[in-house]
Amino acid sequence: MEPGNYSGLPTFLLLGLSERPEIQSVLFVLFLSLYLVTIFGNLLIILAVISDSHLHTPMYFFLSNLSFSDICLTSTTIPKMLLNIQTQSKVITYAGCITQMYFFTVFGLLDNLLLTVMACDRYVAICHPLHYTVIMNPWLCAQLLFLTWLISILGPFPMILATLWLSFCAVTEIPHYFCELPEVLKFACSDTFINNVILYIMTGIVGFFPLTGILFSYSQIVSSVLRISTAGGKYKAFSTCGSHLSVVSLFYGTCLGVYFSSMWTHASRTRAFASVLYSVVTPMINPFIYSLRNRDMKRALRKLLCSMLSPQ
Repeated sequence: MEPGNYSGLPTFLLLGLSERPEIQSVLFVLFLSLYLVTIFGNLLIILAVISDSHLHTPMYFFLSNLSFSDICLTSTTIPKMLLNIQTQSKVITYAGCITQMYFFTVFGLLDNLLLTVMACDRYVAICHPLHYTVIMNPWLCAQLLFLTWLISILGPFPMILATLWLSFCAVTEIPHYFCELPEVLKFACSDTFINNVILYIMTGIVGFFPLTGILFSYSQIVSSVLRISTAGGKYKAFSTCGSHLSVVSLFYGTCLGVYFSSMWTHASRTRAFASVLYSVVTPMINPFIYSLRNRDMKRALRKLLCSMLSPQ
């Protein structure tokens, strides 16, 4: 569409993953199911951590916050997508699109930082077990959580503020199911050079430093575990961080997959499907990884479910 002179704010049309009615019905059922599983699974993790005193440790404290972040991350995109399919409307307002971009970035960044903090927690637990309770004390955990939230809330502001200066067509069609910042920038009617520079710098910072911290933590963990003489001791050490390592691999694997897919293909619909991996699938799978690979969590979940299902 050609840019025009108009006094009102632009309107965005989210074309979704498919415009075929029969496919949209399938997508509605599929994404509603994925959303409900994500909410229920992550909520169970939070309730299990709160209700079981054995899980009142730094690792599960950060895990419950990760579950809350995953709930919020999916809630910024899927409900609007389901509403658009149900009402046969593709419209999202300019304010709604900016708001969705901001909160999606906030909770995506929060996921990233929480995984980094959890890696540091596992590093201290395995490499410095005698000093673990002293180092990872409640005050430090609260400070780390506050810092992750502060960075997540303030971090997206430069990108969002730069986006507010852009001009768009009166009606802009976006071949995506939510307002993802890189996709929205492609359809701006004004120059986006500064926006792309800010986007690449911020993505590099929030991607490089957390990933470096995670890789350093696990390099030290592997080095410490290899020095353990008994096979049982090695297994126990690896089992304490296996779930977290699986989630980290899934999160960064899907994010890198989306990044490389955007480099190799110019098909926006293909990138939209790739975005489903880290924005929908990963938050849904996280609770299963932690519950299936962790005996303490499985015990707490069984106890919680029994208390919920047993008659009063």
